Amino acid sequence: MSFIPFGRYEIAPVETGRFRLDGGAMFGVVPKNLWEKRNPADEQNRIDMRMRTLLMRDGERTILVDAGVGHKESGKFNAIFAIDFSDHTLDRGIRALGVEPEEVTDVIITHLHFDHVGGAVLRHGDELRLMFPNAEHYVQRRQWEWANAPSDRDRASYLPDNILPIADAGKLRLLDGEEELFPDLHLHVVDGHTFGQQLIRVNDGDQSLVYVADLVPMSSHVPAPWIMGYDLQPLTTLAEKEKLLSRAADQRDILFFEHDAFSEASLVGIGKKGFEAADAGRLADVLRIAGS
Repeated sequence: MSFIPFGRYEIAPVETGRFRLDGGAMFGVVPKNLWEKRNPADEQNRIDMRMRTLLMRDGERTILVDAGVGHKESGKFNAIFAIDFSDHTLDRGIRALGVEPEEVTDVIITHLHFDHVGGAVLRHGDELRLMFPNAEHYVQRRQWEWANAPSDRDRASYLPDNILPIADAGKLRLLDGEEELFPDLHLHVVDGHTFGQQLIRVNDGDQSLVYVADLVPMSSHVPAPWIMGYDLQPLTTLAEKEKLLSRAADQRDILFFEHDAFSEASLVGIGKKGFEAADAGRLADVLRIAGS
């Protein structure tokens, strides 16, 4: 496990654990006999998924994108989602790369659902502490406001113990829209899955790596109509995906998948039925293919 050079940054995938979600919810209106070919379901109709983060550094900053689910939840919660830390955890992953939690300067949270932010907060007895005590935590303002007053439909995805300690520690930075947050690191805001989700685009000259979070959670979701049932605005998701995938196919952008159990990244091709994942696999291999 090591960093990979990419432009001004060194980058590395960090696996934080496994979990399972209902396959029907993950693929919405797509029939099971189609999605199960790519993502086999267990006896409870759940599919295998990962919580994959991205660690980046450039000599000045050490940046983490998302933080997994963390270890605060009950045994019942972990059983419902089949959360498994036997092979990977966030702290073991970053330490394997020679990085201590105190060295992380910035944590970019794509959105505040429990499987993306939970690992940013630790429980010590009755006390909640930040996993990365010296880091600023970046969230879109619209997502923060929604997370603190969600609808009944998505209330279960937002857990106060994952969110409020960041603000209480004075480490919350609310952002208002798209920007170049750091050199060669751009934020792109999308609203189909939830309001104010931010994707991360890292540039290396003409090449881009896009952390696509829950807009395209797995390589199976690259086809534009393959949209999660969890999305609040599926038609908005469709338009956002078509825009992102068109650029990716044209520019040979690399998509980095947060939840795919089999592939860390892929390019985007156009087949007979539209957009499709191309050369999906380990990030290092996809970067090599993209550069050739």
